[in-house]
Amino acid sequence: MATPTDCCIIGGGVIGLSIARELAGRGLRVRVLSRDRGRDTASWAAAGIFPPAPTWPGAPPGDLLTAWSDRLHREWAEALREETGIDNELRPAGGLHLAADAPGLERLREAAADWQRRGAACEWVERDAIARIEPSLAAAIERGGIVGGYLLPEEMSIRPPRHLAALEASCRRRGVEITAGAAVTGIEVRGGRVEGVATTGGIVRAETYCLAAGAWSEALARPLGLRFATRPIRGQIVLLALPQQVLGRVVNVGLNYLVPRDDGRLLVGSTLEDAGFAKETTAEAIDWLLGFAHGLLGDLPSARMEQAWAGLRPGSADGLPSIGQVPGIANAFVAAGHFRAGLHQSTGTAVLLADLMAGAAPAIDPTPFNPARPSATAAAGVMLPAG
Repeated sequence: MATPTDCCIIGGGVIGLSIARELAGRGLRVRVLSRDRGRDTASWAAAGIFPPAPTWPGAPPGDLLTAWSDRLHREWAEALREETGIDNELRPAGGLHLAADAPGLERLREAAADWQRRGAACEWVERDAIARIEPSLAAAIERGGIVGGYLLPEEMSIRPPRHLAALEASCRRRGVEITAGAAVTGIEVRGGRVEGVATTGGIVRAETYCLAAGAWSEALARPLGLRFATRPIRGQIVLLALPQQVLGRVVNVGLNYLVPRDDGRLLVGSTLEDAGFAKETTAEAIDWLLGFAHGLLGDLPSARMEQAWAGLRPGSADGLPSIGQVPGIANAFVAAGHFRAGLHQSTGTAVLLADLMAGAAPAIDPTPFNPARPSATAAAGVMLPAG
């Protein structure tokens, strides 16, 4: 506990590890405190779908952060593979977005036009052409379960467990000290500075501190005088093992999806539940997800349900993450509230926060992500996407 530390990161998910890697790469001594281990983090439990990330005149702040992060992910994937030997499976496989009925098809037409206005490659696909793109969907098309949609050829996917493993390995190679199972029980503030963090393993002291604890950030921020919403939103996912892969790209229907992996596995997700901090899966949700998969792909008699899990996404009140210095606390920073975009926005968040901590000129305007902005504080609810 007495090892001198420049920065203490509270949170060991993809945001915390990305920040730690970036800071350590700048020569700082970094310690990460993670209440969870490996697969217990929301990052591990994510599907890893990266929609296209174009930039266009008047793009909102969240989209600018995503676009910048998207470019950084391509650089980081190669760097992580060279540094650690771990392939995080960042792949530009493309994504099909499909509708099951006429109202859904109309919503997709509007969404496709919006993608095109923003400059993303987007191809409308009529019902009869979908089976030529993904033959495994032919039976669902014939039954009338799919009526049309569009293809985003630039949509990517990443394999979260492997990305987290690569981040952790990179952090350790850079000298980052990672303490798993270290729940923070208190934050000591005196004279406008954080003096230490109390954990289940003792007191940790550093020069600067960064709160990146996902859905737990809201409660941990209160001793800092900061109130912002990061209420947990549960998502459940099923992993199927197949003898051979049946899909070539991500398939999306509304907020639900099928994500193929290189080794034949297939992710089926996901629910969107306001269930507090309960990470348990439910039989009802698992049955529904399996029904969704079978409705698109048929019975899949050779498929085996390998596992199912749940993750807690940290929602925000206005749809934007909070990234920056805690007002009135000279050595405390926050990076939280990314909701479903945490993986995608993790690289840009790490570089932006490292720049802010170092007093360097950031690549994008940090003002919209100010943790004390009115739309993020004292808000009653968490913004959820329309389904």
